[in-house]
Amino acid sequence: MNRLIPSVIAILLSLTSLAGAAPVPDRLDVTLPGIAPGGTLPLSSAYCVPPGMPADSYNISPAVSWSPGPPRTKSYALLMSDLDVPKDLSLMNKPGVTLTQDTPRMPLSHWVLVDIPPTVTHLDRGVESDGFVPKGKPLGPTAQGLRGANAYSHFYPDDSPLAGPHGGYDGPCPPKNDLVRHRYVLSVYALDIESLGLGGLFFSDAALERMQGHILAQGQVEALYGP
Repeated sequence: MNRLIPSVIAILLSLTSLAGAAPVPDRLDVTLPGIAPGGTLPLSSAYCVPPGMPADSYNISPAVSWSPGPPRTKSYALLMSDLDVPKDLSLMNKPGVTLTQDTPRMPLSHWVLVDIPPTVTHLDRGVESDGFVPKGKPLGPTAQGLRGANAYSHFYPDDSPLAGPHGGYDGPCPPKNDLVRHRYVLSVYALDIESLGLGGLFFSDAALERMQGHILAQGQVEALYGP
């Protein structure tokens, strides 16, 4: 019996070493190539820009990269939100009103892309939006995943020339009367399922709900835009 003890100890040490050598990652490293964390999004990424810029020179989706998820990763999901939108939307660009740090804020979705293939860990600049599209880009499947709807889908009345289900990416448009630089947080999730089973008109809240219990790893990066 005593002669077996060294062998048992050796096996246990070996198993412990193997477990420690390959921990299951719980964090993805997400980057916006060319933009430092906490840096500023370029004018070309914005939805609202000074008059006179051609439609193909703005509302261009930024490049995004992330580290590979754990071995069981079957898909990724990407969400981007502005954390600093005024809760009272009627105050936006209202004459005589200035929005300050004390103005109550809420998050608002700017980009929804799910069912990203597990082989994809990078999106090129412009692949999700290569310019301004008045009624928004179509929802549904693309080569890089399934587009959901962003918050601009809610912004316009039905008779507006800008009304439509705005799919995928549409960029920053902070109010002109806002003194605060808005924070844009882009999050990527590694999931243990190939599809969230969504389709048609769906928003970020539906994607987050379907992700619950399937997230293997996640990460985020923040950038600024505004005055």
